[in-house]
Amino acid sequence: QVQLVESGGGLVQAGGSLRLSCAASGRTFSSINMGWFRQAPGKEREFVAAINWSGGVIGYTDSVRGRFTISRDNAKNTVYLEMNSLKPEDTAVYYCAGRLSGYTNYAYWGQGTQVTVSS
Repeated sequence: QVQLVESGGGLVQAGGSLRLSCAASGRTFSSINMGWFRQAPGKEREFVAAINWSGGVIGYTDSVRGRFTISRDNAKNTVYLEMNSLKPEDTAVYYCAGRLSGYTNYAYWGQGTQVTVSS
């Protein structure tokens, strides 16, 4: 199993920036495709961004494309989500997730970190 721990959330004004980090434990991080998801109160969890095991970006959801950047540093067992030009609609709990290459579902999830964007 892989344990994921998110950090970096907080309260920012609209137009501001935050960088989220996700630290992974275990020896298989370099073989895991990583993604960021978010969930606002009363709403379903939605996909935000994903990156493959070698650092290639898989994709972004339309609402964040051009504003958010996903990256990873396998030497540090860490994946990042740089969020710029934040909007109030970005307010949510952000979750880091991982799946093994060749698997469909994200099997590993962090505890989440709160991002709140004020207007």
